[in-house]
Amino acid sequence: MKRPKDFCATEFSHHANPTSPSDLCLLHSPCPFAYLLGVQQSATLIASVNNLSSDTATIPTDFQVVVPVTCSCYDRQYYQHNSTYQLRDKSETYFTVANNTYQGLTTCQSLMSQNPNGDRNLSIGLNLQIPLRCACPTSNQNASGISYLLTYMVTWGDSISSIAELFGVDEQRVLDANKLSSSDIIFPFTPILVPLPTKPTKIEKPSAAPPPAAPSPQTPNVSVGGSSDHKALYVGVGIGAAFLILLSAAFGFLFWHRKSRKQHKPVSTSETKTLPSDSTDVTVLPVSSNKSWSLSPNDARYAIESLTVYKYEDLQVATGYFAQANLIKGSVYRGSFKGDTAAVKVVKGDVSSEINILKMINHSNVIRLSGFCLHEGNTYLVYEYADNGSLTDWLHFNNTYRILAWKQRVRIAYDVADALNYLHNYTNPSYIHKNLKTSNILLDANLRAKVANFGLARTLENDQDGGLQLTRHVVGTQGYLAPEYIENGVITPKLDVFAFGVVMLELLSGKEAAATAIDKSAGDDLLSVMIMRVLEGDNVREKLSAFLDPCLRDEYPLDLAFSMAQLAKSCVEHDLNTRPSMPQVFMMLSKILSSSLDWDPSDELNRSRSIDSGR
Repeated sequence: MKRPKDFCATEFSHHANPTSPSDLCLLHSPCPFAYLLGVQQSATLIASVNNLSSDTATIPTDFQVVVPVTCSCYDRQYYQHNSTYQLRDKSETYFTVANNTYQGLTTCQSLMSQNPNGDRNLSIGLNLQIPLRCACPTSNQNASGISYLLTYMVTWGDSISSIAELFGVDEQRVLDANKLSSSDIIFPFTPILVPLPTKPTKIEKPSAAPPPAAPSPQTPNVSVGGSSDHKALYVGVGIGAAFLILLSAAFGFLFWHRKSRKQHKPVSTSETKTLPSDSTDVTVLPVSSNKSWSLSPNDARYAIESLTVYKYEDLQVATGYFAQANLIKGSVYRGSFKGDTAAVKVVKGDVSSEINILKMINHSNVIRLSGFCLHEGNTYLVYEYADNGSLTDWLHFNNTYRILAWKQRVRIAYDVADALNYLHNYTNPSYIHKNLKTSNILLDANLRAKVANFGLARTLENDQDGGLQLTRHVVGTQGYLAPEYIENGVITPKLDVFAFGVVMLELLSGKEAAATAIDKSAGDDLLSVMIMRVLEGDNVREKLSAFLDPCLRDEYPLDLAFSMAQLAKSCVEHDLNTRPSMPQVFMMLSKILSSSLDWDPSDELNRSRSIDSGR
């Protein structure tokens, strides 16, 4: 194959869908786009290519702008187009510039490698060199009729076939241009080269088809604290939605049957229970919760069809007659079933709700219930076995050999967000977990997270005031409970968002959700309060560095840690209306994970050494 050209004309695609207030002011017409991508003289050309009336014409939201640029070859190794960007806000980092401002056209790693300032030394007014990766057609591609390689940013729902169809090109040519096979998976926020025979013009995306899953429930505007503007970053990501449609049909009668038998009782008029400051687990349950239970004939029939009904004698043999040596924690035992390891949990009281939820769920980040057994008033639940125990064991019990690295922590947060997004938006009915905490997050042999313990989960009733529910029975663990739930008994999906924000803070800091404080009245023992003080005021980067888990030993990208801390802070806001939804959280964590996987710890070490040697 002949060597490619030293430079060529090429194009970038960039969404006019701002993700921050500064971008909203910036990207409103072709002129700002030209400045952003370093082609100030081409504003009129950008307007022409995109069928806009002038270089000052307003660009509609969600419009995909085609920007012609010159792509140059460097060191005969790689192609790149260079631009510059001046930092305008103290919250900007390499991560936000790469993923929000430039929407993935560059990466954190590229910015850090081509700018002398480390991620701890960024300030307002600093000019950054922005390397934008591009490509020129090879001689062989030119000979086959390819004249341009457009850099297209993959977004949710895209596939190689849909991208090829969008530009009217052959799918195999797109695969060949990116050295991909038909079995490879492409991910959002990554660039794809699209080979084109002629100059691209305005991109006309087809109207999106309606999603297969049920519509996401809308969170009501319930004022329980201060209010502020909320930045929407909504994106819908569903896993297994088509499978759930079939599964929902199979079990729909069961839920209808149980609901039709259930007598609706008025909310208790007893006083809302508050949490004592020295309490860890606070439970206020109705008296009937201690009674034994049994499945009705119809319920048993449907449960048997989807779960294994174990004999008590089989459980005894599997657990060594519930031997102390097989006790994992609490009332959970390790069991061996024909060579396969499982967890057997002994539960008193009515657990029919948890069984009914878990038998409907099929998600890799939700613990799988394989079966159950009823014996002498107790229920024995048999779950898949999580080899690495709970997340709380890894974070809060000192063990030199059990330390989670930065990338592992971000991956765990991503897994949990994926599970919660699935529960809130892609199950039918939707569910609120209501008891998320690090002890209910289990880790498998590959340290992938699985959300467990659905004993307190609630169905999200779409017909009840937009999903709002009220209760007088406050149940949960201090440090994870949202203020509106403690104070007013309000239950919405934002209850899980708050708890997940606390989990992210635990992953960042290694601290417990509610630690012992000298001054209990100050409330600074709660991570959800501590993070507000860390990210507000001056010296934010220094305070954040001190907040982060010392077990990380400074082996983390500070700009990504800052972005994750900001996301966690938004999740634990006092006013539920200012918290993001789980789809928004999941999208941001997708970007943080993608950048973290590209991050190389050795680059940070080399940069630190070069700074030290220059002093």
